[in-house]
Amino acid sequence: MFVVSILKDTVAIHPSNFGAPADQALIVELNKKYANRVLHDVGLCICVFDLKEVGEGKVRYGDGFLWYKVVFRMVVFRPFTSEVIIAKVKSSDQDGVRLTVGFFDDIYIPCSYLPQPTAFDPNERAHFWLPDSELTSTHEMLDTPVAERMYIDQGEVVRVRVEADDFFDDEPGPPKMAEGVQVQREAKRAPYNVVVSIVGLSALESHVNMMVASVLLQSRGLDLYRGGMVPAKRMVMLWMKDRSLVA
Repeated sequence: MFVVSILKDTVAIHPSNFGAPADQALIVELNKKYANRVLHDVGLCICVFDLKEVGEGKVRYGDGFLWYKVVFRMVVFRPFTSEVIIAKVKSSDQDGVRLTVGFFDDIYIPCSYLPQPTAFDPNERAHFWLPDSELTSTHEMLDTPVAERMYIDQGEVVRVRVEADDFFDDEPGPPKMAEGVQVQREAKRAPYNVVVSIVGLSALESHVNMMVASVLLQSRGLDLYRGGMVPAKRMVMLWMKDRSLVA
C-alpha cells in the first residue's frame, strides 16, 4: 500500500527559519510542497521519510533565502497490482462503487468487477448481489425479494483487490478551438485513480487479510469498524513497523 520513493529537489529556506536545524527546516518545507500531492507515475505523497543527501546552503543574488539541493525519501501511497486492501464504501452509482481509505477517495469498483449477478438499486442507491442466482436481467433482479439481496451499503468495510491504477494529467486553461469550432472537453478527472475488484478473492485470502488487519489494529487499541480509519501518517508508520521497514 505504501512505498518509499527517492526524489530530488532544490529547497529554499526563509531567513526567519535560519535558527532551526537545517534538516528540520528542510523537512517542513518539503512536506508543505509535496504532502497530499499526486506525482505522475509515482503516487500520492504522504510525508517525508528522511533526507538522504543535503548539499551546502547557498544564497542567490537578489534574495536572502538559503537554497539547498536535497535528495530525500518520500512515503507514497500506491498499492501494487493484486494487493488486497481494506476500504469503506463512500458512494455508489450505476457505473460502480466508490471507496475510501480515509485519506484517499479515488478508489473505484467498476460494475464488471462486482460479484455476479449484481444490479444497482436506484431506490437504495446501492448495488446488490444475488448469490447462487442465475438471473442475468437487471429488471428480473430488481423484482426479487429484498431479503434475498446482499447490498453493498455506504459505510460498509470491504476487502478488495487492486487491478490497476491510472494517472491523468488534464491540461488546464480555456477550451481550445479547432478550425473555428470549440473542442469538446472531457470532464475533469482526478489525477490518480485506483481500480479494484471484489471478485476473485478466495475465502482463505479474505480470511487472512481480515485477521492480519484486526490483529494489527487491536494490538494498538484501534478498531477499524468502530473508530473509523486510522489517520494516514499513523497508518504509514504502523504498516512499515510491522514489515520491519523501520525500527
